[in-house]
Amino acid sequence: MNKENKKVVLAYSGGLDTTYCAIYLNKIKGLEVHALTVNTGGFSKEEIRAIEERAKKLGVASFKSVDVTEDYYQNCIRYLIFGNVLKNATYPLSVSAERMVQAIAVAKYVQETGAAYVAHGSTGAGNDQVRFDMVFQSIVPEAEILTPIRDLKLSREQEIGFLKEHGVEMNFEKAQYSINKGLWGTSVGGKETLNSKEYLPENAWPTPVTSSKPEKISLQFEKGELLSVNDKKFDHPVKAIQFLQALAQPFGIGRDIHVGDTIIGIKGRVGFEAAAPLIIIKAHHLLEKHVLTKWQLYWKDQLSTWYGNWLHEGQMLDPTMRNIEKFLEDTQTTVSGKVFVTLDPYRFTVTGVESPHDLMSSRFGSYGEMNSGWTGEDVKGFAKIFGNQSSIYHKINEGSQQGN
Repeated sequence: MNKENKKVVLAYSGGLDTTYCAIYLNKIKGLEVHALTVNTGGFSKEEIRAIEERAKKLGVASFKSVDVTEDYYQNCIRYLIFGNVLKNATYPLSVSAERMVQAIAVAKYVQETGAAYVAHGSTGAGNDQVRFDMVFQSIVPEAEILTPIRDLKLSREQEIGFLKEHGVEMNFEKAQYSINKGLWGTSVGGKETLNSKEYLPENAWPTPVTSSKPEKISLQFEKGELLSVNDKKFDHPVKAIQFLQALAQPFGIGRDIHVGDTIIGIKGRVGFEAAAPLIIIKAHHLLEKHVLTKWQLYWKDQLSTWYGNWLHEGQMLDPTMRNIEKFLEDTQTTVSGKVFVTLDPYRFTVTGVESPHDLMSSRFGSYGEMNSGWTGEDVKGFAKIFGNQSSIYHKINEGSQQGN
C-alpha cells in the first residue's frame, strides 16, 4: 500500500459487490474511497440521486457520476448495429460492450484525481475482471488495481453477511440477483444461471410483462442508424433506442439466457432482457438483406463476428477495431428505409421493408416468376460457364474415386 497516497477510485454501481468494496476498502484497508458511477443509459436522474445517497451513507470521501451514454453509442453501439452483432447468435453484448466504456471513464477519473489505486467489484470467475484490468493497465498503469471480491473469493452470501455486520441497509432479497442496466440491455445473474438447467423466475426479470395486445410498429433507418419509431422522429439514435425500449420491453420481448465461453476459458450463463437491441438488430439485418449485395453481406458477417468476439473479450482498444469500424460504416451508405415489426407477448416478427435502395426490384424480374432482365438462352450459357470447372473435374476424375 502507498503510505502517502490513500486515494482509491471505485467503479461504483450501488449494487451488492460495489457496496461491499466501498465498506471494505475504507473500513478494513483504511483507504480514501472516491466512488464513480458511470451511467451508460441505464440510470435515471432519480436513480443516480439514490445511488449517491447510498454511497454517502457508506462513508465514501466523494461521489461523482458521469453520463457516457453518447460516447457509448457513438464509439460502440452503432457498430454493433451496423454489424448485426449477436454473440453466439443470441446475445447483443448488453454488458460486455458497456464495460469497456465504463472502464475508460474510470481510468480517466483516476488520472483526474491522482489516485494511487483503482478498484472494481468483479468476481474471479467472469469476464469483467479482464475487461477492467486490461483498460486500467493500458491507460493508468501506475495505479494499483484492487479487487476485493475476486481476491477474497467471496460468495454473495458472504458479502451480505459482511454488510449486515457493518449495519448496511439494502434490499438483500433483491441483491440475490446481480442486475446491470444500460442503454443496450439489462443483464440478470443469480443462482439459476450458475447451473446448466434452471431458468430465471418471473420475479428476477427487472421489467414485468404488462402488454398483451399485439402492436404493429415501424422503424426508420438512415444510413444504418435508427432515427424514427412509428414516424416519430428523434434528433439522436439514443432517444430512439430508449423510446423503443420503453415501448417493447413490457411485452417481455428480448428475454433469454446467453451461454458462452468466457475470456478465461470456462463456460458461463447470464440472463438478459434487451427488447430494443434485438428488434433493432433484426430489423436492421432484414433491411440490409434488401439493400446490400451478396458479397457485402458475406464480408460484413465475417468481420462483424470477429469484431463482436474481440469486443466481448475486452479488446476495444485494439487498433484493428478502428479498421473494421471504418469498413462497417462504409457499408451503411444505402441502408436507409422503413422496417415493419409486430410486437406480441414474449416475441416479435419483422414483417417487411420499404426502401428506395431495395435491390428486390420488379424491373429486373421476380424470384420464381418471370424475368425481364435476361433470356432463357442467357441463363443456359451462364450455367454452363459457371459450372465449367466442376464439370471438368468430374470428367477428368470419373471413376478414380469409386470404392474409396
